Amino acid sequence: MEPGYLALTLGILGVWRITHLLNAEDGPGRVLVALRKAAGSGFWGQLMDCFQCLSLWVSAPFALIIGRDRLMRGLLWLAFSAGAILLERVTSRDEAVSPPITYTEDPPDGKQ
Repeated sequence: MEPGYLALTLGILGVWRITHLLNAEDGPGRVLVALRKAAGSGFWGQLMDCFQCLSLWVSAPFALIIGRDRLMRGLLWLAFSAGAILLERVTSRDEAVSPPITYTEDPPDGKQ
C-alpha cells in the first residue's frame, strides 16, 4: 500500500483505537481489566498504564504493513504514535491535562 493521507489517517485512527482499548477500556466482560490486572506492575503492566508508551508498540505493526521501505516504516512508526497521542489529548476528559485558567483581579479600592 502506498502511504498517502488516507493511509496515514487510517493508521493513526487504528493505532489510537487499539491503544485506547488496551489502556483505558474495560472490554466485553471486563476482559481487558483482567488483562491489565494480570500484567501486574512489571514491564507489561507499566506498558499498559502508559498511553504514550503503548502507542509506540501498537504503531509498529501498522508501520510495517503500510510502509514500503525502512525509512518510510520508521517515519510512519513515529507518526502513527504521535498522531494517536495527539488524538488522545484532544479527546481526553482528564482535566489534569489542560486545567482551566482562572483570572481574578482585586477591586481598585481594595474592598471585596
